[in-house]
Amino acid sequence: MVRPRWLSVQRTAAARSWVIWDRSIALWATVNLVWVAFDITYVPFRTFWLQRNLTPIPQVPLVVPLKVLPNITPLYDPVKGIEPHRETQAYLQHFDQLDAALSQAAPLPGSAALRRQQVQLTEAMINENPFAASGNSGTLEKIKNRLRQRAGLDSAKQSAERLLSDRWLQQHTWEEERRFWQQQILPLVATSYWRSIDENGRPSDHFWRYDLLLFQSVFAFDILLRMLRLRRRFPGLSWRDALLRRWIDLPLLLPFWRWMRLAPVVERLSQTGLINVEPLRAVISRGVVSLLALELFEVLALQLVDGTQSLIRSPQWPRMIRSLRSHQSVSALPPQLEQPLLGLLQLWGPMVLGQVTPRLTPELQSLLSHALEQSLREVPGGAVVPSALARQLTASMVETVVELSRTTADRLAQSDDRQAELLQRFGDRFWEELAAALERGDTLERSQELLCGLLQQVKLNYLAQVNRAGIGALMEELDDLTSPGATTPEPPATPPV
Repeated sequence: MVRPRWLSVQRTAAARSWVIWDRSIALWATVNLVWVAFDITYVPFRTFWLQRNLTPIPQVPLVVPLKVLPNITPLYDPVKGIEPHRETQAYLQHFDQLDAALSQAAPLPGSAALRRQQVQLTEAMINENPFAASGNSGTLEKIKNRLRQRAGLDSAKQSAERLLSDRWLQQHTWEEERRFWQQQILPLVATSYWRSIDENGRPSDHFWRYDLLLFQSVFAFDILLRMLRLRRRFPGLSWRDALLRRWIDLPLLLPFWRWMRLAPVVERLSQTGLINVEPLRAVISRGVVSLLALELFEVLALQLVDGTQSLIRSPQWPRMIRSLRSHQSVSALPPQLEQPLLGLLQLWGPMVLGQVTPRLTPELQSLLSHALEQSLREVPGGAVVPSALARQLTASMVETVVELSRTTADRLAQSDDRQAELLQRFGDRFWEELAAALERGDTLERSQELLCGLLQQVKLNYLAQVNRAGIGALMEELDDLTSPGATTPEPPATPPV
């Protein structure tokens, strides 16, 4: 059935409107995330926002003024419950009065009393330390150090008294002293503040009110719309399942751990196509997966080696070997896996005897010829056999063995019940004699020690190799294999048969 044009246009417009809505919410969530980051860092960086000065090196008196930034502390201090400290505000106001009195061409008569009061306020500030309430006790130490350096005394109180004395002001102009106070002392004094405490005993913070009104209400409405869209797309989806599918949006509604909003904001920006986080995600996931895969493979390899060592140390080797006999092992196997050893013998026997052994004829001749010469030399009174005669004798012996091997391979390849019975009897006898041989002497214990030692060396060498390689080498190898210019190595040429 052909779909009408008006229906397709309406759906296209509806889809476009949802895209615009999703992008708007993503941008609004980004604004909220920036505000959250600013709110979290406001109290620790309040001195910066107040003075708008940047100190690159704390130990060096180098100050970079940033006066282009507005002073936002009067606007944002009420959000965090911050108020000016009474003592420091009184100190600053009294200094303004002192400055007005001393800035006149002729000092006012009451300037001496103002200077004494300023010294008393300085001593009270040093004694009571109003900076401790805001956790900035180090600021008071900076003020004391600067007073000592300016006056050249060891006591900060005496330094303040000396800097405001008649003798000092006669030797130094007030313009010079006012510059020192306004640039070195008063900005530090202004950083002190008082923060109220709520009923729970925690510092006041009214951020949640603005966050709830301006952002969280919008996020809750958007999540509800997304749930409705999911239920419209999948009618059988319950409200709980629809909410769980949008679990990544839940940090947007949490009044605590607000830094977790980074995940849903990045997800929304990526989903709407405003940013592309795929390269960063690929790099992070590749590193994490490589690390986890390496750790997991190490654990699995160690468990495998340890399990093999425990199996090797078991004293039940003879019993387990005897259990491989046909009359004991067949009943324990499913019908499709009965007599697996017999099937292997029927498959590998003709292949080894009919194909592999004839190709080893030259090597067998050389080996038997050398063994024959050495054996006759060790016999007392034995004659020295020429090499040509030894090769001739061994050639006939090898030809006889190879011919017998081919004949045996042909016989094994044929289906014969008697042959199967003989092979089965041979296998049973082999396992029985092997178990009996292991029970005699210390062969079993010695074999177990040697095998466990070999596995221990493999385990140590593997761990040392992995530690030497590390994640960096694995990541470089993976980059080489997955890079666009990487070429697949050609398989080696198969030699002619």
